[in-house]
Amino acid sequence: MITHIRMKNFKSWADSGAVELAPLTGFFGTNSSGKSSLLQMLLLLKQTAERSDAEEVIFFGGNNSLVNLGNFREVIHGHNVDAPLELGFKCTLRETLEIRIIREFNSSDHTSYVLGDINSFDFKTIIKEKEGKLSIETLCYRAPPQFNLEKVSHQTDVFFNGERVVGARNIKNCYGVSMSEESELGQLLKQLSSSFEKLFDDVYYLGPTRVNPRRDYNWEGKHPVHSGQWGNGTIDVLLSARVRKLTTLHEEKEVAIEQRISDWLQKMDLAYSFSLDWTNGATYEVRIQKTPSSPTVTLVDMGYGLAQFLPVLVLCYYAPVGSTLILEQPGIHLHPMVQSQLADLLIEVVNERKLQILVESHSEHLLTRLQRRIAEEKISSDQTALYFCRNDEGVSNIERLKMDEFGNIENWPENFFGNEMGDLFAMTDAQRERQKRAEGE
Repeated sequence: MITHIRMKNFKSWADSGAVELAPLTGFFGTNSSGKSSLLQMLLLLKQTAERSDAEEVIFFGGNNSLVNLGNFREVIHGHNVDAPLELGFKCTLRETLEIRIIREFNSSDHTSYVLGDINSFDFKTIIKEKEGKLSIETLCYRAPPQFNLEKVSHQTDVFFNGERVVGARNIKNCYGVSMSEESELGQLLKQLSSSFEKLFDDVYYLGPTRVNPRRDYNWEGKHPVHSGQWGNGTIDVLLSARVRKLTTLHEEKEVAIEQRISDWLQKMDLAYSFSLDWTNGATYEVRIQKTPSSPTVTLVDMGYGLAQFLPVLVLCYYAPVGSTLILEQPGIHLHPMVQSQLADLLIEVVNERKLQILVESHSEHLLTRLQRRIAEEKISSDQTALYFCRNDEGVSNIERLKMDEFGNIENWPENFFGNEMGDLFAMTDAQRERQKRAEGE
């Protein structure tokens, strides 16, 4: 689980400060306020880890990557290429990491040093552009009090717990993939970079718009790891789950994922029934029945909102237990009532499946339902972190909403979701003015 993030000179963020993440974290704010950039930092590190290229400092992306941020000039705050780019996070690990160094004294004798078991660490990398090339100014892994590994600017070596460890020239990747694993430094970095990669293996992303539905789907029998950043593999993962008989705990029973999807669609009044029907060969149809008395139709013939929401629902139950889900605008195209119920879905998978949810949204209905559920003790305020982002003259700022155990927000930002009360007052004034004019005629 990622517990904190911080970025400096990243897009509109001069310095985000330490942003604490909870099991359920929501980012709200106006358009172009920097909400998406907070999440893009994690996606940038994830796609770099997936490349695992020791020769590439950081992977800003391409047409088919999670994010395509262009180049250093496009990413650096204010396009100031002389400024350093700093990215960092804190995390807890699902599996304990045992830090071990092997020191070889001669061809037949070596000693293994176990330096400690860790279940969390802090990470920071600082990147600069010099003469058109990217370089790592600082690379740091910390897990107090066990260890502190840091590559310092202008040093050719790395310091580990205050001692010099040779071999920094071999570090070319922003999170420590080494060109050599035989040195002490190589051994350390292999363990740490591997842990870094495993952390981001458990991060799943669903973008703000999803693919259009189709009348039929072809499944080649593959078992994808995830449903794709645009939900393009949603039906594939459902069929995969059916074949592998994947289940999810619900009311102390093992229930097929497909059934959980159907249950939620019915609860949200989006569909009475949901099924995947084989037609011929490897072709399947998604069949939806809106009411008990209505005929079944394909997903294409239903409202657009259902097709856009289905990937969100499927990912919440297909992602492995303990994963981190990044969801952008999960309630897009949904009726306000269903946006409220979306909060219930997220609370359920946080509690039952131990997922961490990072959500960017404009939905006041989602937030209001979340406040209600905190008051009803369905989720604690400690399990949530809610933020409001704004952009002042090109610089993003973030403010944490102070929510008490009863769901009350103490520091409600002005015009958080627009000026609803102002509109109502203005409407009343306009009504009175029209009434006066009518009476005077």
